[in-house]
Amino acid sequence: MLILAATPIGNLGDATGRLREALRTAAVIASEDTRMTRHLMRALGIDAQPRFIALHDHNERERAAELIEFARDRDVLLVSDAGMPTVSDPGFALVRAAAEAGVAVTVLPGASAVLTALALSGLPTDRFAFEGFLPRKDGERRALLEELATERRTLVFFESPHRLADSLAELATAFGPERLAAVARELTKLHEEVVRDTLAALAERFADGTRGEIAIVVAGAPMTTADPERALTEVLARVAAGESLKDAAADVAAATGLSRKALYDAALRARPA
Repeated sequence: MLILAATPIGNLGDATGRLREALRTAAVIASEDTRMTRHLMRALGIDAQPRFIALHDHNERERAAELIEFARDRDVLLVSDAGMPTVSDPGFALVRAAAEAGVAVTVLPGASAVLTALALSGLPTDRFAFEGFLPRKDGERRALLEELATERRTLVFFESPHRLADSLAELATAFGPERLAAVARELTKLHEEVVRDTLAALAERFADGTRGEIAIVVAGAPMTTADPERALTEVLARVAAGESLKDAAADVAAATGLSRKALYDAALRARPA
């Protein structure tokens, strides 16, 4: 069968007994970085010699057929560098191929940066959505944040240290500066840190960047009772007073919880030709 196994996200003590046994006994180990997996096995005192196959974003579809054939008559263990395979890591295409081929798939649960950050955030955990890394292209990133601005569920993002400050600033602009959030850094490691505040305050706090593996958890949008017609009137009045339509729509959207794009488009239609 195909076995998905979560690996520690920082603290080796989080390696489960089932993960250790699978690393000792699997005939084939597919991993995001085989060097990292060998290092993990050495650190855990495991001296097995399985067949290692690199499985990453650039070769997953090509490798899937080979791994599925292996998994028909032996155990194939799939691990990523840290956390659960398929969750912002390779594995989705392989799991889908296994399901389509009728090959059994199971999971060895374990460490998850998503759930760890969510639990530590102090924000609602009953309903949440994981969004992974924000798009790198400006237009795609703005479009996604516009779409998520009215999402009621708690949101979890991953981010790199050098992009953290810009992402927090963009989140504050799109969701409103007073939206509550948390930055979780170096989870389960020696220098674990969780900072909880508004998006505006977090953007200022991390303006000079930071280090380590980072997750951002953002509270969902509050239930709004804003009147779209009144909000549109406010946008038009501000534009008439000399403010740009873009800025007026963004400010009113942040204050009311309404969609900036919806206000912007409505104002365009309502403006005199």
